[in-house]
Amino acid sequence: MTGKGNVALLAACQGLLLTNGVTVVAVTGLAALALAGDARLATVPLTSYVIGGALTSLPAAFFMKRFGRRAGFMLGALLGMIGPLLAAQALISGSFALLCLGTAFSGAYNAFGQQYRFAAADAVEPNWKSRAISLTLAGGILGGIIGPESGKLTRDLLQPAFLASYLTLAGFAFFALLISSRLAIPPLAASQQQVGGRPLGEILRQPATVVAVLAAACGYGVMNLLMTATPLAMDLCSHPFNDAAFVIEWHVIGMFAPSFFTGHLLKRFGIPRMLLVGAGLMLACIAIAIAGNSVLHFWAALLLLGVGWNFLFIGGTTLLTETYRPEERAKVQGSNDFIIFSIQGITSLSSGLLVNSQGWETLNWLALPGVLVTAIATALWMVKGRQTGPSGPHA
Repeated sequence: MTGKGNVALLAACQGLLLTNGVTVVAVTGLAALALAGDARLATVPLTSYVIGGALTSLPAAFFMKRFGRRAGFMLGALLGMIGPLLAAQALISGSFALLCLGTAFSGAYNAFGQQYRFAAADAVEPNWKSRAISLTLAGGILGGIIGPESGKLTRDLLQPAFLASYLTLAGFAFFALLISSRLAIPPLAASQQQVGGRPLGEILRQPATVVAVLAAACGYGVMNLLMTATPLAMDLCSHPFNDAAFVIEWHVIGMFAPSFFTGHLLKRFGIPRMLLVGAGLMLACIAIAIAGNSVLHFWAALLLLGVGWNFLFIGGTTLLTETYRPEERAKVQGSNDFIIFSIQGITSLSSGLLVNSQGWETLNWLALPGVLVTAIATALWMVKGRQTGPSGPHA
């Protein structure tokens, strides 16, 4: 199979992964509320989802180093089937703890799935890496559309509520397993599997690695902080739920639609410039959000937030692939994703509390430092020569 054929399969898997993630986020809070009967516990299963992903990120990377991408993605999809089935059983038996265990398995699936973008980079020639990564993430558009609709259509198909939703997610993960079985990405050579490469600390201290991790992690953190709080903030501003759904839908479009051309832009203008554009779009998002709280303000801010995330995340991922040797990729990729999951968990847990206690405007001011740090670090790296590491300088 050609590299582009592998990228197409990975994009399909990415779409199914995001369908799973969006639906889990959409239905689990309500399912948890029904089981626990206490609003304070409604977000605990979603926290289990994030923790499951964080704890699995490094083991997933090392599993694929040892057994290859196809085996890793098939295992991840299997976990993605087990998680919703446990959640379905939790609804039947009325077990809140089992629901938390099920979402933890779904989080582990997400951890394996986060490697799709790196696998796409492995599958193609070096000069096509950025396009392969961006086209793989473009598959997320599928999840952004199917996920919310799936939750709506399946909510009451079976009783108790959301039982059919979780069973459908198991089916989606099964399709991901079948697609993953068709991948043909060359594994690392035996000699590369045995060699550990440079110490992780040495790799992470490289200026390019710092910029890559900052771009992806801060971009994800700011995006997650503001996106998670948006429905709550719009409710506090007395906007109806349909308006909030409209804003989030356009936010998801902003996150993934640019992926069809982000790779080309990275190659045309260079990673540093695109990272600065991504940071600039996030600054524009914050400025608009602070300026007003009409539906138009929320729509414009969240759309720019999505596009800014796209440039930062894809640019950071592409840059990261240029900072390590093949035998080092598992520990670098796993550590990068562990950092992202950790920040995602912190922002998910804090966003609701902050927007309710401090307000939407203050929340946006709190998001500002992360964007500024990323922009400044990128500018300094750009000025000082843009050396990336063992793969050579980036033009």
